[in-house]
Amino acid sequence: MQPQEVKARLESRIDDCEFHIQGEGCNFQVTAVSQRFEGLSPVKRQQLIYAALGDEIASGELHAVSIRTYTPEQWAQNTAVTSR
Repeated sequence: MQPQEVKARLESRIDDCEFHIQGEGCNFQVTAVSQRFEGLSPVKRQQLIYAALGDEIASGELHAVSIRTYTPEQWAQNTAVTSR
């Protein structure tokens, strides 16, 4: 799979979420930014993303998926720190 394919699948399955995908083959890093993560534990956030990719993971189309999730506020803080 290509990063844009992973992104398209996630966008079609999870509304109101911004995705940044890196990787190749069957190993990807997914960064997801959404207000829907507000109040959710880190585990619940990751479960949401894993559930959206469940078929691809089960089939082996995706093998290793690393997930980082942020609310828009957390994302703004993270990008401000990394741009310094």
